[in-house]
Amino acid sequence: MKQTPRLFRTIPGLLLSMAVAGCAILLEQTERFLTGSAWIESLVLAILAGAVLRTLWKPSTVFESGIHVSAHTLLETAVALMGAAISVEMVLKAGPALILGIVGTVGIAIGTGVLLGRAFGLPPRMALLIACGNAICGNSAIAAVAPAIDADSDEAAIAVAFTAVLGIVVVMCLPVVAHALHLTQTAGGVMAGLTVYAVPQVLAAAGPMGATAVQIGTLVKLVRVLMLGPVVAVSSLVYTRRLPLCDAKPRSCLSRFLPPFILIFMGLMTARSLDLVPHVLLAPLHMMSGMLTLVAMAALGLGVDLRNVLAAGPRVMAVVTLSLGVLGGVALLVARLCCQL
Repeated sequence: MKQTPRLFRTIPGLLLSMAVAGCAILLEQTERFLTGSAWIESLVLAILAGAVLRTLWKPSTVFESGIHVSAHTLLETAVALMGAAISVEMVLKAGPALILGIVGTVGIAIGTGVLLGRAFGLPPRMALLIACGNAICGNSAIAAVAPAIDADSDEAAIAVAFTAVLGIVVVMCLPVVAHALHLTQTAGGVMAGLTVYAVPQVLAAAGPMGATAVQIGTLVKLVRVLMLGPVVAVSSLVYTRRLPLCDAKPRSCLSRFLPPFILIFMGLMTARSLDLVPHVLLAPLHMMSGMLTLVAMAALGLGVDLRNVLAAGPRVMAVVTLSLGVLGGVALLVARLCCQL
């Protein structure tokens, strides 16, 4: 009974996030009606709409709980459900060269991001948060790494704000870049999977390139997301002097190193690999994941005040932009090399 009021407190924020998501769907439908195609997908429109609304009007504390649940719990649930859509066999189809390329891209992106952050005078933890956000999966990576390295809330907030805004730019610009570089659908999908922050945003970035690009991009991105566990574990070990050691509770230790939604994702992926997930549930799970993701994207947008992003200073903007440039360059190289093998 004590949990009932807490549940009710999430309703206003959930409804607001759903409303913004609904507006994004309407905007996409309007776009299709006017132009015949959705140049900007609803996932991107949801973030944009949320960010604009948050900049013009700051939601009161009544909405905070629901927005937080939508941006974090719903997003993690959506990603976890995606595990049912992929099997180990599908991952292995990526081939050793592409898997090695993904691991190498993440490693180079994190190392370069940290070095750039320190070169521009950013605090070590903020530099690492930005690097991990760029290299793996944006907000989710920052949220997972922040407690592992005992980062301040301000550091995490600034990292999330900049990566969220520039992440939208990546999603919108990637199809144009792929077209300008005459990339094949396979190469475009690899590049999307290696550069786009969130797993669902691959659909928005790779969608205009074609169905093959979406499939390859999703596969690459899912393999890239699996890097989050090792990165969180290593980051935590690096900062063990400031963190309490894991006690006699191995589960709590595991949950610190590997976020629960990643564990669920891997569990569902294993179940799919063993053919334990009924095929009749695959479509509903995919649809549910998509709906939760759209609401989560709207909530993430509601947490981004564009004025705060600008006020954070040019140093953070420079680090994030340069890190993205390095990530994009490495991703393009990997895409071209792997697609020639």
